[in-house]
Amino acid sequence: MIDLFSAATPNGYKVSIALEEMGLNYQLKAIDLTSNEQKQEWFLTINPNGRIPAIIDRSNDDFCVFESGAILIYLAEKSGLFLPTEPKQRSQVLQWLMFQMGGVGPMVGQAHVFYRYFPEKIPAAIQRYQSEGRRLYEVLNTQLGKHPYIAGDFSIADIATWPWVSKYEWSGISLEGLDHLQRWIEELAKRPAFIQGLLKPESGFKNDAEKAQKNQNMVTR
Repeated sequence: MIDLFSAATPNGYKVSIALEEMGLNYQLKAIDLTSNEQKQEWFLTINPNGRIPAIIDRSNDDFCVFESGAILIYLAEKSGLFLPTEPKQRSQVLQWLMFQMGGVGPMVGQAHVFYRYFPEKIPAAIQRYQSEGRRLYEVLNTQLGKHPYIAGDFSIADIATWPWVSKYEWSGISLEGLDHLQRWIEELAKRPAFIQGLLKPESGFKNDAEKAQKNQNMVTR
């Protein structure tokens, strides 16, 4: 059994989607970010950085793992899924995972903040992060024009990247002309594990639950 400590954010969705895709037995423990529950002392013993997501693997001496990318690697190695063992193929997946962790997540995350949430509208900051987010989307679009998935076969690189890119409307970044990226977003949105991953925990993004439920109905018809 794995305890998942998470909330309805792109980084949180990564792990719930991964657990669903891998068919691993887990228990969700939703963290209330609005009350700073993630900063409480009990949670800091799991993740000293005070962020979600984090897991405790009860089947492995209550081993704690934090940082979404590290969790995905740990779960992939535990399940034997979505991370190749062949060195070159494994490196390709890890390269694209790092591309998400070091590029897409931080840049699009800042676009979310300055476009949606920051109390003061700073046009230069909005433009800077939206422009860089668009550039990264173009890199993904080019890659997905060559392969069905980011690293060739479906992998944790796709699981890590999709929750961020699928929220393009929240960052105000257009996907116009990025046909391969749009195809990939739509295809993954219909995977049963992605649908369930968006429903656990309850979505904090407007219309996420409705879209996930709609896709679930389409899949089960």
